[in-house]
Amino acid sequence: MTAEQARDFKTVERLKQWSEFQAVMSAGTVARTPHFVLHQWQPPVKASTGSGFEETPTLFVDGVLMMGALTPKRWAKRAVTRNLIRRQVHAIAHEVEKGLTQTAYVVRLRATFSPQKFVSASSDVLKQVVRQELKQLFACMNQNKVTP
Repeated sequence: MTAEQARDFKTVERLKQWSEFQAVMSAGTVARTPHFVLHQWQPPVKASTGSGFEETPTLFVDGVLMMGALTPKRWAKRAVTRNLIRRQVHAIAHEVEKGLTQTAYVVRLRATFSPQKFVSASSDVLKQVVRQELKQLFACMNQNKVTP
């Protein structure tokens, strides 16, 4: 592995603590599709002057892209399916990282994929549908940025 590959290897950090997920999700939604919701961390505005100025510890480091995937058992019953969705979220995040603001994001599964349509818990068809919808989710977020 070259030095350039080592630097590029982990450009998208993963959220690990439940408090990180909660903080990002409390910031509100940025985009949604039929099965997914994208949340983006909005750093709080700090007062830089006055007597009420306090230095509060930040939850996230500025300039670092962080991604979390939340796949509840309620919407994806099988662990195989939840893992497939998580892997696809992180793979797509790595593909579109250049167009993302360096902050924290959470992609949350909000609806089930039809068990009648996707009989297998982990199939190539399901993988392609998940990837397509995740690309649509990030594209929708970028469109929301451009238009006020």
